Amino acid sequence: MALLSYSWVLLLPALTYVQGDLRTSVQDLKVYLNQQTSFNLSLITEELPDKNAIIKIDVQHPDLLSVHPLNISIKEEREWIIYVKGLSAGHSIVNANISHNITDFSEAFVRVTIEKSDALYHVSAVVGWIYFVAWSVSFYPQIYINYKRKSVVGLNFDFLSLNVVGFLMYALFNCGLYWIPEIEKQYFERYPKGLNPVQINDIFFSLHAVFATTVTIGQCFIYEIGNQRVSTTARIIHGIFALFILISLILSCVKTIQWLDFLYYCSYVKLCITLIKYVPQAFYNYRRKSTVGWSIGNIFLDFTGGILSMLQMILNAYNYDDWDSIFGDPTKFGLGFFSVAFDIFFIIQHYVLYRNRVNYVELPGHCQEEPEGACSA
Repeated sequence: MALLSYSWVLLLPALTYVQGDLRTSVQDLKVYLNQQTSFNLSLITEELPDKNAIIKIDVQHPDLLSVHPLNISIKEEREWIIYVKGLSAGHSIVNANISHNITDFSEAFVRVTIEKSDALYHVSAVVGWIYFVAWSVSFYPQIYINYKRKSVVGLNFDFLSLNVVGFLMYALFNCGLYWIPEIEKQYFERYPKGLNPVQINDIFFSLHAVFATTVTIGQCFIYEIGNQRVSTTARIIHGIFALFILISLILSCVKTIQWLDFLYYCSYVKLCITLIKYVPQAFYNYRRKSTVGWSIGNIFLDFTGGILSMLQMILNAYNYDDWDSIFGDPTKFGLGFFSVAFDIFFIIQHYVLYRNRVNYVELPGHCQEEPEGACSA
């Protein structure tokens, strides 16, 4: 899972040639509505600029955020306390200009978060962990039902193959951006005031998803599979994705594109797979007129995770008055909604359309009747 950040930047550019650093005591700051907090601004240098130099702070949206003091006289001081008060949820960019240049002010910024309610922040955090657990556990009902039946008939191989490739691309993106310093440096060069979007829980979820899906694929080599195989259509889709990733990899190796771009292309493959991966299983259930072998427990957990994921986005959008995070960039919300819609369709298939149907397990040379209630989980 990725970190949703609502932040705004305090930039401190300068305009002379004094050797030294201009820094802030923190890089990220949270302030509640109608409350005040502070951070320290420090000038680390052996030689002070002109004593007449003044730091002037301009607030882009004074209706959202107030800053005090607005003018700072350097004189003999090298450190100042800057007070920030939240007036309204949202974000504002505050610029500070000084009449003398400081050699390095790359660390002189603060991301300020203005929240309406601390309670909503904690509720959102709890909701986030619940859907994280729900999605992580959702792999195991299918693994259990395969083990119990000693068969994977009913589990569509196209869905399984797309799923493992999608999670592999997702894990590659997360691990690369989180653990490889060169790629992280490229990210900060592109977004100098940004935050690394990958958190440790994203690493755990993606690697765990690859592991659990691989275990499920391993079961396909042990248990009965009937006449199932990966379809020609799925093979073509995999070939297109493989060619796309291979070309991107070559372009990265010859330095035509950055490795960060390669990871982004991997994430685009994951997004495409998320959009299409449920279709083969839904059609397979329709063709068989049965959901035997397809774990409904997996669907309920996935449905729970999807609903809570969208709920967290709504809570955060309200708390930070940042509805653009949903409607301005609808990709994440849309993917969550798309997954939930398919979960609902699977539930209708299981409990309404194919309820109490008998599934005929297709094995080479014969068929075996299997009552739906006997093996569904």
